[in-house]
Amino acid sequence: MLTDLRIRNFAIIAELQISFGAGLTVLTGETGAGKSIILGALGLIQGDRATPDLIRTGEEEAVVEAVFDIESREQVREKLREMGFDDGEDLALRRIVSRSGKNRVFINGTPSTLAMLTAISESLINICGQREHQVLLNPDNHVDMLDGFGLLLPLRRGYEQVYERYLSLREQRRELDTRARNRIERADFLGFQLNEIDQAACREGEEEALLEEKKILANVQKLMVHADTAYDVLYGREKSALEMLRLVQSEIREINDIDGQFKVPSQDLDALYFQLEETAFSLRDYRRALAVDPQRLEAIEDRLEILQKLKRKYGKTIAEVLHQREVIAAELDGLSNLSDSIDELDGLINACTRELEEKAHALSEARRAAAGRMEQMMGEELGALKMAAAVFQVKCERNPDKGQPFGAKGWDQVEFYLSTNAGEALKPLIRIASGGELSRIILALKRILMQTDPVGTMIFDEVDSGVGGRTAGGIGEKLRDLAARHQILCITHLPQIACFGDHHFRISKAITDGRTHVRLDVLSEEERVDEITHMMGGENFVEMTRKNAGEFKRPLGGRRPESQV
Repeated sequence: MLTDLRIRNFAIIAELQISFGAGLTVLTGETGAGKSIILGALGLIQGDRATPDLIRTGEEEAVVEAVFDIESREQVREKLREMGFDDGEDLALRRIVSRSGKNRVFINGTPSTLAMLTAISESLINICGQREHQVLLNPDNHVDMLDGFGLLLPLRRGYEQVYERYLSLREQRRELDTRARNRIERADFLGFQLNEIDQAACREGEEEALLEEKKILANVQKLMVHADTAYDVLYGREKSALEMLRLVQSEIREINDIDGQFKVPSQDLDALYFQLEETAFSLRDYRRALAVDPQRLEAIEDRLEILQKLKRKYGKTIAEVLHQREVIAAELDGLSNLSDSIDELDGLINACTRELEEKAHALSEARRAAAGRMEQMMGEELGALKMAAAVFQVKCERNPDKGQPFGAKGWDQVEFYLSTNAGEALKPLIRIASGGELSRIILALKRILMQTDPVGTMIFDEVDSGVGGRTAGGIGEKLRDLAARHQILCITHLPQIACFGDHHFRISKAITDGRTHVRLDVLSEEERVDEITHMMGGENFVEMTRKNAGEFKRPLGGRRPESQV
């Protein structure tokens, strides 16, 4: 239930705070007094689009905050917990619209997203205005309304799960059909690719080894020179490094023989000599193995070109090429078994189709039963709204498309039809022209749909549009009945509806210091009589009009005298 609404710098509202109670609250006032602005503020709480032109002139931001009592709304509290918010007895939703475009949303004081705000508010409040009328009249929405009324949504979800599996299988079948049509060409192409990779007989690590060998062959002359030079210095020439090292060894031995305190043992020099000698022999053997081989270098370059070509076509590395080879082989094998795959998939589709037919049939039968109950209840509602001759019908027909009988919501086409006068043919609900009839039909629909609607607060924006006094009295009674189960806010211009309110707010405009302000007054019993008098007789009311208004208004918690209907 909506308990408090705070509006600041929104349109022509500078500052406004409203506290709401349970039951039926009526809001009255002259045309243009600001009633629609309050609805616009509530629309922001519902997630409506926010633009800077909503901000009061001269201000930088507009703020709308709504507080709801959710102590008994376990569904809402569960949704808050899922989103990570506190789930206390009260819920505060705040929307800030800034001229800079940096709009903000808060849920229980915590910054959140507009999507979260919309998801929460849709379970809290519903505004029945012109936009809602279009939703209710649109035939595309009638199947949802019927399923909601008949409590068929769990049954429909079961159908939808099978339908999604059915669509997935059909899509797989189309893909196999496409592959079957192109099977020969595709198989030839894949065979060519597989043969190309297999003929190359590449292996992991081969490219790296070839590049290393190429580097050596390309620099063999340099390697020979370096090896010869190093060997010659160490061992080959006269007075080589090893020959000089022998001389050094001999001299150090002489020193050691004379002076035992000398710290360089001859054994260290022996180890160094043998190590250098081994290095010299290695250089000699390495040099002998080096040879200029133009044919081998050319062969390596040719092989590297083959590997490079494979990488350009099948992967960035040889490992990726080999992996792609396995993929190609698997697809080629799959093409050879395509007929078996098609047969297997057809079996799955047939089984899924039978299951889908069963669920579609069960859903359709349940809809027809719900349609009968809806027609009966709508007849009763319309009769109470002075449309006793009206006939409401729910047409629930099988989808005429034999090629694709199943739809996302079943195989039924649902649309509401109405005849407002005896003897007239039934017509689609969307073609109703009379504004007064439309208002009553919408109210009747909302009344029967709200029996299964979890929304706690309903707002009716000028539901009395186009109706007369006696009919307005019937609308007031229906709103009063709805208020026994939901919190109802109703904007009205008719006293026949205003008299049913448990609470009465008057909205007006005033000019202070050259600026227009919206004012809201909570009316006492005496003030309610005056307001209803104004609504009945305008500014030029007399005492008799006021007396009638006092009799016309029902006492709080009571019923309006039947003689005044």
